[in-house]
Amino acid sequence: MDACPVRSSHTAFIHGNTLYAWGGYQVVAGQDVVLPSNEIWLCDLDSGMWERKEMTGDIPPHSPGFCGSNINSTLYVFGGCDPGGYSNQMFSVDMSKPCCSWRKVLNSTGKTPSPRNKHSCWVHKDRLIYFGGYGCKTMSEVQNAFPSSFIVEEMSWTTIGDTLFQCLGWNSEVNVFDTRTSTWSMPETRGSAPSPRGCHASALLGNKGFITGGVETAELDIFCLDLETWTWTQFDFQLSCAPLGRSMHTMTSMSDHTIFVYGGLGTDGNTLSDAWLFNAKRREWTKVTHQHKDKPRVCHTACLGSDGNVVVFGGTSKLCIRVDSLAVLRTPSEHHCSDVLFFQMQPYSLCRLSEDFIGRNSELFSQKLSWLPSKLYNKIKKRVTFFSITKPDLTA
Repeated sequence: MDACPVRSSHTAFIHGNTLYAWGGYQVVAGQDVVLPSNEIWLCDLDSGMWERKEMTGDIPPHSPGFCGSNINSTLYVFGGCDPGGYSNQMFSVDMSKPCCSWRKVLNSTGKTPSPRNKHSCWVHKDRLIYFGGYGCKTMSEVQNAFPSSFIVEEMSWTTIGDTLFQCLGWNSEVNVFDTRTSTWSMPETRGSAPSPRGCHASALLGNKGFITGGVETAELDIFCLDLETWTWTQFDFQLSCAPLGRSMHTMTSMSDHTIFVYGGLGTDGNTLSDAWLFNAKRREWTKVTHQHKDKPRVCHTACLGSDGNVVVFGGTSKLCIRVDSLAVLRTPSEHHCSDVLFFQMQPYSLCRLSEDFIGRNSELFSQKLSWLPSKLYNKIKKRVTFFSITKPDLTA
């Protein structure tokens, strides 16, 4: 089996007990290199073994900053910024089929969102609900947008001749794509909406979509959108107990009312390795003690796995930001990662504990493993492989 290449700004999801990772970039000879779009990597989380799978069809262009999301076994990617500029194209691929063939989503109805990257997505009732991002709009779109939903970045205007044509900026729009009818819509929201932003994190609790960060605030702000009534709510909490403000972090839903936040680029300029739980009922943050404090991450992914684990993959362990007279630039980093981190967020079942004990101490049971039923035997074999090739710390 091959090892998955190091990567950042990719997308990942877990289906069954397999971690799927697609896209992103790495650094070669000091330059950012976008990873191939015609392959996806699968990690069996029981064994820790990676497998590369080729993809065909309408291969998506190289578009860093895209947003990836999955419904059951189908992966959707939307937006990004390719060499030709910002994109609002969508592609999908059904990973349950033997041949993984990309399909460009065409002939959708409704108004497609303007081109963008650094946005996020909630998956709710077979709908992809996108929030925010950075991208371009025409002058007509800017004039027709709600005044507080788009912030124009200074010095980003593009002209054709003497005519002002388009500009770049951050938005706080909510755009909905119904995968059953292939229809775009933009619901009218109410309440205390977040400011325009990108590089934030999002998670879903029930019928409410949560976002945090992505803006230069001292503490990590948090908002939720009711996806039935389209009403925004900003959460107030004790600032003394709140995490540092950040971007390029992850949020993972843990239960009906709890969200796990990990890593990101802090407003202090450091790549972070802290973890937090936010209780939406009590509106309070709790810092999580864990044993991955030496593994800071930005531009990583985090998925909820079996047994309540949060599975973190890839990212960058040290992000370098350079400021010149005109812009803030990300410097290519040699610190991309390919390791998988497990955060145990609840006690394991007796069955899981037994599997891990045998996996760690297989030599004690070598003559008796063949007595097990075939399904359990195969599972134990994978755990033996896992502990033979990795030295994970599976405690929170």
